[in-house]
Amino acid sequence: MTRSTQHWLMKSEPDAFSIDDLKRKGQEAWDGVRNYQARNFMRDGMRVGDKIFFYHSNCEQPGIVGIAEVATDAYPDPSQFDPKSKYFDAASSRDNPRWMLVEVKFIKKLKRTISLRELQGDPALVEMPLVRKGNRLSVMPVASNEWRHILTLE
Repeated sequence: MTRSTQHWLMKSEPDAFSIDDLKRKGQEAWDGVRNYQARNFMRDGMRVGDKIFFYHSNCEQPGIVGIAEVATDAYPDPSQFDPKSKYFDAASSRDNPRWMLVEVKFIKKLKRTISLRELQGDPALVEMPLVRKGNRLSVMPVASNEWRHILTLE
């Protein structure tokens, strides 16, 4: 039985890594995730070919700015082993890595930012984790019906 494509939303601060950075690089490791639930989504849920909304957070106008695709299965985030990295984790070992990443591939930049405010005000998206109060995850699933609806907003 073939698994259907899943949909995701991944947040990045544009000052750290933007949709334009991904466009320029083509493909990039999504490193530095240090939340267990977000890690589990990457490790246990994401598969090559899954589609991603690229979301700019912690900026003047947070919102969905582009589309990417999962390019690799999850593998250990090397930054957890580097004592010079801000993402170093002394409790993690190569035999039992704590943190994982996937690589993401640029698909397209949207014609406009679909703002968080617009998403929060859309009755079709009331169940979406992104618009719920208190949800600060950097990686989260997007239901297929939410994905299709958001694509119509561009």
